[in-house]
Amino acid sequence: MKIVVIGLNHKTAPVDVRERLAFPGPKLEEGLACLQRVPEVREVALLSTCNRVEILACVGNTAVAVENIQEFLASFHRIERACFEKSLFVHTDSQAVRHVFRVASSLDSMVVGEPQILGQLKDTFDFALRKKTTGVMLNKLMKKAISTAKRVRTETKIAENAVSISFAAVELARKIFSDLTGKSFMLLGAGEMAELAARHLVTNGVRDVMVVNRTYDRGCELAREFSGRPVRFEDFLCELLHCDILICSTGAPAYVLLKDQMHKVMRERKHRPVFIIDISVPRNIDPEINRIENVYLYDVDNLQDVVENNILERKREAEKAETIITEEVEAFVKWMASLNSIPTIVALRQKAEEIKEEELEKFRNKYPDLDNGKKKAVEYLATAIINKLIHPPTAALKEDTEDRDELIATIKKLYGLNGEENEE
Repeated sequence: MKIVVIGLNHKTAPVDVRERLAFPGPKLEEGLACLQRVPEVREVALLSTCNRVEILACVGNTAVAVENIQEFLASFHRIERACFEKSLFVHTDSQAVRHVFRVASSLDSMVVGEPQILGQLKDTFDFALRKKTTGVMLNKLMKKAISTAKRVRTETKIAENAVSISFAAVELARKIFSDLTGKSFMLLGAGEMAELAARHLVTNGVRDVMVVNRTYDRGCELAREFSGRPVRFEDFLCELLHCDILICSTGAPAYVLLKDQMHKVMRERKHRPVFIIDISVPRNIDPEINRIENVYLYDVDNLQDVVENNILERKREAEKAETIITEEVEAFVKWMASLNSIPTIVALRQKAEEIKEEELEKFRNKYPDLDNGKKKAVEYLATAIINKLIHPPTAALKEDTEDRDELIATIKKLYGLNGEENEE
């Protein structure tokens, strides 16, 4: 059998094409069941996310299977093949294995190093297992892909550097406070990036959350989402005394926090550190505040610099990850090649056992009065001789050699494993 991956992703197809070929909700189960019935498809799994639709299959005839799968996609989604054919990629054998390992390790993602794709791949595997659409080959492939992804995350820093504005804010906060657990946080305004940064902070241990908004009802709504408390806009300076982290995105036409005001706040806080992120454009916090001791003010350009540096760092780590993947692909391809030898090894062992039992039966008939101890000794000797005789060809069949197919044919002929006994 051959491994094939056929599909499209954010690199090869626009979102409108990906949407038309997606398998949301119940369509996933229906699609997987239909794929299992496609001629030449022996095993199959179906990965469908917002960024990719990929069919992983073990097939008989590769060319026929690829053609049949494309026909299935057109028929199932009721669209012309011309609408998606140019967006499809097809990977076979070692390139298919490499692709799956890269996807699992997030090297093929829109954001390199993001963790979501590994979870999505695990869900794909679990679903296929439950529906019994995979077998020895795909089960091994998916398990190896997952272990390879874990190895990449353990041996590289590909996921350690923030590559979004919102998470960069959290990364900077960690550098200032080391541990965010128990820190107090204020969200001033309700910009999209500011809200996302707030969610990241809560995920990372911040507990005392205050939400300030010019529209108090909107502030109450957000406060409920973050399990925090709403604060009226006119009261935020008073509450800032108790705040370790402030993220601001009010959209105001002028500064809402001035240097003199922050001086007063810091005196009353006894100069305990304050981390401030101003995501607003134009800026809503006076940049001069950054001159105050123990006040750490960053704006959106500062965060963008952090993100760009981190993207470069991830690219460097991705090169290390590619080396790991190459090692794992080579090991998997060797395992795949060894599968061709297994039937011959089994047949050779079976033939040896048949010969041994046949000769032992003749021996028992010739010496019926021999005591059990001696009979067992003879049986042990026969087994030892058989094992020593078949060990060299068995070991040779397991080796990774270019002439494996020729070796298989030779051993079958020498030992009469094709149903024909050799004659002297």
